[in-house]
Amino acid sequence: MAVLPICILGEPVLHSVADRVETITDEIRTLVADMYETMDAAPGVGLAAPQVGVGLRIFTYSYVDDDERPWRGEVINPELWMVPLEPGSPDPDLESEGCLSFPGERFALRRSDRVIVTGIDLDGAPVRLEVDGWRARILQHEFDHLDGIIYVDRLDDGDWKTVQKIARKRGWGRPGASWIPGVDDLES
Repeated sequence: MAVLPICILGEPVLHSVADRVETITDEIRTLVADMYETMDAAPGVGLAAPQVGVGLRIFTYSYVDDDERPWRGEVINPELWMVPLEPGSPDPDLESEGCLSFPGERFALRRSDRVIVTGIDLDGAPVRLEVDGWRARILQHEFDHLDGIIYVDRLDDGDWKTVQKIARKRGWGRPGASWIPGVDDLES
């Protein structure tokens, strides 16, 4: 069963560093299955456990590249290494991203073009992802959620003011605000 993504600003779990997963249990397996279902229904390319109200260091990802090759998995207790950012302003056409915790909006954000993420999967097997481009953006975005950072926290002052106005208009500044992917109207 899909879990509900929570909207930003009022929910403490989205602003807290998530805890490590000590043991992979049936509850963790169920959580990850629910996260995949939610991510797919949204549709999204990634989902972190804090986005569904669970303060654990887990994220899922799913992306199909231009050659129709699928890329999908989960990372538990990830570590992230990245190439330093290129200086300059982000390109709104090439570097915009959105978030299931701030649904229906996109903002330009500069990210590193290459990253390595390590961790484990649901079977406890080691995971090592060395990626660039859009895949690197996805992994950085989801990793940020595990450290209590939402992509809008990284925006410049002008975009941050816009985010605040949208959040107030939609009533997202209170704990418990959520939406159902594929069902709720996000254009309030």
